[in-house]
Amino acid sequence: MFPERRLRRLRKRTMQPLFQETVLSTDDLVAPLFVDEAALTPTEISSMPGQYRYPLPMIAEVARGIAAAGIRAVILFGIPARKDAGGTEAYNPEGVIQEAVRAIKSTVPDLVVITDVCACEYTDHGHCGIVGETPCGPDLLNDPSLELMAQIAVSHAKAGADIVAPSCMLDGMVMAIREELDCEGYEDTAIMSYSTKFSSALYGPFRDAADSGFSFGDRTTYQMSPANPREAFLESEMDLKEGADILMVKPASFYLDILQSVASLGLPVAAYQVSGEYSMIKAAAENGWIDEKAVALESLLAIKRAGADLIITYYAMDAARWLK
Repeated sequence: MFPERRLRRLRKRTMQPLFQETVLSTDDLVAPLFVDEAALTPTEISSMPGQYRYPLPMIAEVARGIAAAGIRAVILFGIPARKDAGGTEAYNPEGVIQEAVRAIKSTVPDLVVITDVCACEYTDHGHCGIVGETPCGPDLLNDPSLELMAQIAVSHAKAGADIVAPSCMLDGMVMAIREELDCEGYEDTAIMSYSTKFSSALYGPFRDAADSGFSFGDRTTYQMSPANPREAFLESEMDLKEGADILMVKPASFYLDILQSVASLGLPVAAYQVSGEYSMIKAAAENGWIDEKAVALESLLAIKRAGADLIITYYAMDAARWLK
């Protein structure tokens, strides 16, 4: 007790680095990239200042710059030139993501390429798989959509993806993808499951970026309710048992309690600092209300402190520069 115990003794500025319990580094960061099959030039995303949709021919050079900044991984999201009810472009061997993976791996082979495995950017209705009639009206059909996710994942693995990341929150999606990958000879392709993905109000800017808004209903029948922490833990626990290699909590900053509990399962855990989290910091900084660098780094440090091994963030490039 005071005065014998003085915690400020170890807070001298020269001592602070010696006793810092949580350290953020570029090795923790994953940079999201939007690849637009129809784009001719980079297009800034109005609701996400500083973020762009990139044309396919440019994506390898963009990835080269990310690797040069010290970031070891990217996660790819595709905007196809054509959409249909079945999301067929999502597993086209010559689709936008498949071509982007090949281009990046041929240019920056040591950069870890993660691909988002979903159909919302590829379906004309904007939902994450096959839609059909249910007793409550039209909705995402779980089991018919599992085959689609497995097809998408295998097409990404064939193109050279290191990690596939199913984000559709279907029951059984990890098991279906793992079985199909193994059957096709891709036993070494890892699965990073969006294992606890909430039906959040923070995804709005992403839907602008990826052109993935839905034409009817909502996604509350497959994404998690923000009110249910026990169910959120159970979702990740089930994906662990189905064979996931990495678990994920999305969004990040509003769900640090969930992140901490999921980290206790023992697998590596990713946290996705989503578009709304990024855009809120950006907007406040542009209004002069906060110090962007200080707040962004503090937010990433908090995510790391809560248990994240990987942080998917639109601040990846800025953070890499600031950390240097």
